[in-house]
Amino acid sequence: MALLLDTSALIFLAVDETEASKAKVEVQRAYEANEPIYISPISAWEIGLLVSRGRLNLTLPPERWFAQLVRLSRLLLADMPPAVLIASSFLPDTPSRDPADRIIVATAREYDLTILTSDRAMLAYSDKGHVRALAC
Repeated sequence: MALLLDTSALIFLAVDETEASKAKVEVQRAYEANEPIYISPISAWEIGLLVSRGRLNLTLPPERWFAQLVRLSRLLLADMPPAVLIASSFLPDTPSRDPADRIIVATAREYDLTILTSDRAMLAYSDKGHVRALAC
């Protein structure tokens, strides 16, 4: 089962040790099983927003922090072609109104990935059977 880390899971793993325990277990399991672990490019945008609004403090500029995290963590950057972006506008039922969350969901659906997230709306959407997600 290939994973797609949402932005909160990515931040938990990289910055917030107290929140990362469940995420670390799933990521370690995936590494041990040689399963790929993806992140969406939209997470870079969300991290930039968090830093610019003073809601996330990093030791490096966000673009360097993100690039270093991808490189050192052996994470794969998911493709984000126009088809995925358009699909995020046509998700079934009532998905989150957050554009970044919609793009992450559309990415998971397009590439058959399981989202690792703490986002309640994404988990509820998964409970409806529209995407696979694991709570962290």
